[in-house]
Amino acid sequence: YVFETLGYRRYEWKCDNLNAPSKHAAQRFGFTYEGLFRQSNICKGRNRDTAWFSMLDSEWPDVKARFEHWLKPSNFDQEGQQIKHLNDF
Repeated sequence: YVFETLGYRRYEWKCDNLNAPSKHAAQRFGFTYEGLFRQSNICKGRNRDTAWFSMLDSEWPDVKARFEHWLKPSNFDQEGQQIKHLNDF
C-alpha cells in the first residue's frame, strides 16, 4: 500500500534497541538494518537507543513476492497452520 498506492520511496521501522523481538520482526519482514541512533530520547528515566530499519521502493517487489508465496493457501495445512515460515521464501 505505501509503495504502490501512496508512492512512498522509503518506509522506516524504528524501535528500542533493547526490543529484540521487534528488531527480529523488522528483519524477517524484509527491512534492512541501517544503524543505531544512540541516546535518541529518554524513556522511563533511561536513555533509549533507537534501532533504524528501512525498506526502499526498489526492494518492495521482491519482498512482496515473498509475502505472496508465504500467504498462499497451499502453504497452510488442514488446521490452518503455515507449512513454511516466511524466512523459507
